[in-house]
Amino acid sequence: MTIANTFAGQFLIAMPTLAEPPFARGVAFLCQHGEDGAVGLLINQISEYRLGDVLAQMKLQCDDPEIADYPVLIGGPVQQERGFVLHREPGNWDSSYRVNDDWSVTTSRDILVAMAAGEGPRRAVVTLGYAGWDAGQLEQEVMDNAWLTTRADEHIIFDTPIDERWVAAARKLGVQDPSQLAGYAGHA
Repeated sequence: MTIANTFAGQFLIAMPTLAEPPFARGVAFLCQHGEDGAVGLLINQISEYRLGDVLAQMKLQCDDPEIADYPVLIGGPVQQERGFVLHREPGNWDSSYRVNDDWSVTTSRDILVAMAAGEGPRRAVVTLGYAGWDAGQLEQEVMDNAWLTTRADEHIIFDTPIDERWVAAARKLGVQDPSQLAGYAGHA
């Protein structure tokens, strides 16, 4: 495996010095990473929308108030009008990308139709937009100490309250209080 493939399926945890929205205190799930760049979804930045709002805009009926009240996250600053569904079960959706053996990202309408009917993935994160990095940009940001990385954890994605995910992801690395991390990197 080359360095260009090491971040797919991992969390990027924003260092305290990364203060610009929507990345401040951000946790991104890396969907793709290769020599052409990287694509990720922020999993802890809540939007003003609920899934019911998105479904209504798409003229889809949802009679389950629990599904309709599901939070929609800000996935990143790129294409914020486009929806992404991060889920575990691969499914048979029109447009899905297999991140690895554990995770998939789907962008097609059929998954939202299934979710509205209560027939979608059992657990999913819905985002609007994504975060993107040009070739070599993410590697440089990691070397510049803007991000920490660790393997993605489904408990953090699905079971941890949205506003606690940054701290929970950092704790996977043994960092109890990520706000106390130094904003510089030491390189030997």
